Amino acid sequence: MKAVIPYKKASAKSRLSPVLSKEEREEFVELMLNQVIDTLKEAGIEAIDILSPSMYGLENMKKANVILDKSDLNEALNRYLEQAEEPIMIVMGDLPLLSPDHVKGIISTKEDVCIVPGKGGGTNVLFIKNPSGYRVRYYGSSFLTHCSIAEKSGQNIEIYDSFLAGTDIDEPEDLVELLIHGSGAAKEYISRKFRLEISRGRVSLASI
Repeated sequence: MKAVIPYKKASAKSRLSPVLSKEEREEFVELMLNQVIDTLKEAGIEAIDILSPSMYGLENMKKANVILDKSDLNEALNRYLEQAEEPIMIVMGDLPLLSPDHVKGIISTKEDVCIVPGKGGGTNVLFIKNPSGYRVRYYGSSFLTHCSIAEKSGQNIEIYDSFLAGTDIDEPEDLVELLIHGSGAAKEYISRKFRLEISRGRVSLASI
């Protein structure tokens, strides 16, 4: 099997702009990407592709194969799936709380498709045993869409329900979860800039 990580570094994570500059966001997404790659490798997945519209930030990538495709995300991924001859795991690059045990659990599914829902109706991980007969449609409520696509094509689904695997880092409040539950380079980077603050029984982000 193979894993593929869609990735774009340039001006990444605009929703984090209230707390991180453009340069900081680009550094941060690169750290998260490398952490996801390391997690996949630790889980025993060696064949990893990065699907990106640009080589920016990937010039020295040695841990994974880089495939350039300037198309829309869905078009690029569907073209990738059409050419696949083995099971494919599509993993988002902003999942620093994803662990090797999560990955092993996902790929051990007995169903045709295993989906890890993200917050807000997104799709964080999509494992497809027969990728040539499946088409993705990210954006919006992609989790429900991907369930529907599988059902309409006659493929059985497992929903992998995990808070940690389901936490993608998009909004400033997501950094709270990273500081509480995370480890590794992504957490260390954010820990140098923010601390946790407890007020009225709630944990929030505070600048250092």
